[in-house]
Amino acid sequence: MIQQIDSRKKVEHKLPSWFQNKMIFYPPKLNLEQTSSEITAKYKASIFKGTTMADLTGGFGVDSFYFSKQFNAVTHFEKDTNLSTIAQHNFNQLNVANIECIAKDGLDGITNHFYDMMYLDPSRRHRLKGKVVLLSDCEPNVPEQLNHLFKHTHRLLVKTSPMLDISKGMKELDGVSEIHIVAVNNEVKELLWLLKKEGSTTTEIKTINVRNNDTQHFNYFLGEVSTPLFSAPKKYLYEPNAAVMKSGAFDIISDRYSIPKLHQNSHLYTSTKLKEVPGRRFLIKGVYNYNKRNLKEIKTLKKANITTRNFPESVANLRKKLNITDGGETYLFFTTDLNNNKIVIDTTKA
Repeated sequence: MIQQIDSRKKVEHKLPSWFQNKMIFYPPKLNLEQTSSEITAKYKASIFKGTTMADLTGGFGVDSFYFSKQFNAVTHFEKDTNLSTIAQHNFNQLNVANIECIAKDGLDGITNHFYDMMYLDPSRRHRLKGKVVLLSDCEPNVPEQLNHLFKHTHRLLVKTSPMLDISKGMKELDGVSEIHIVAVNNEVKELLWLLKKEGSTTTEIKTINVRNNDTQHFNYFLGEVSTPLFSAPKKYLYEPNAAVMKSGAFDIISDRYSIPKLHQNSHLYTSTKLKEVPGRRFLIKGVYNYNKRNLKEIKTLKKANITTRNFPESVANLRKKLNITDGGETYLFFTTDLNNNKIVIDTTKA
């Protein structure tokens, strides 16, 4: 009973459909740590449709549940017998009839079968190293298993830690066709890698930021070259969302939206006219040099949201120095301009 109470509380916001169903059974909280949220599971299920698919690391079954809406038949492999039994029970409670649960290691279970797509969410817990990021340290080791996996599918979708560096992932994986960077309310939650058996000459980066009232998309091709613009702060300031920032498309954003950067390494942008940009938009109220005289003026603020970009001091140190609490309608950006001067940009949301 304690396990059910504790685990159910953990999924209240992450899995509202499960939380509202009183007949759902829960595993220990440890089994829920790497479970996808409903938002991210729903998105990844939209990437590809087909007849058959296999979830090789089924776990609690959230991803399999949403894949079942896009495929005629889904096979949920989970080597933990108890967890497999729980997943099957929950699918019955959720009225899902096209998922077959098999209590077996997915790498062994796919023998003699072929699927339109396979999905892997390798465990990021290493028995010696603890929590890990690199794919080669995860279980199963996907880079080592690619030849085996592509004997049983033409498409492979792999979920990795949001901390994995994209360039390192590209070195570990072959045939990457698409990389999906999924953020929820401006926090990157998942990196999804779509691999093709026949390989791919291009890799498209797709960023998505799901917010409470809308969803922001921005796509580009890896290796795409752009020439950024540069300018002093104008009327509006832009901060790309976390998914775009993770993608590294800093120059492409400037070129595509015709918004100059404040500095090559600041990753803040500006314009005279307000534009639709995948990120936050601010109206600039003032721009100040970072010096003692101007800091005295800033200290008169009781509350403000502080962000640093290409700045030598941390947010925590600035809050302590300025004695400003977090919140309110004022947003202060501490950054460096194109002349390498340290500046403070006083803004409010546009």
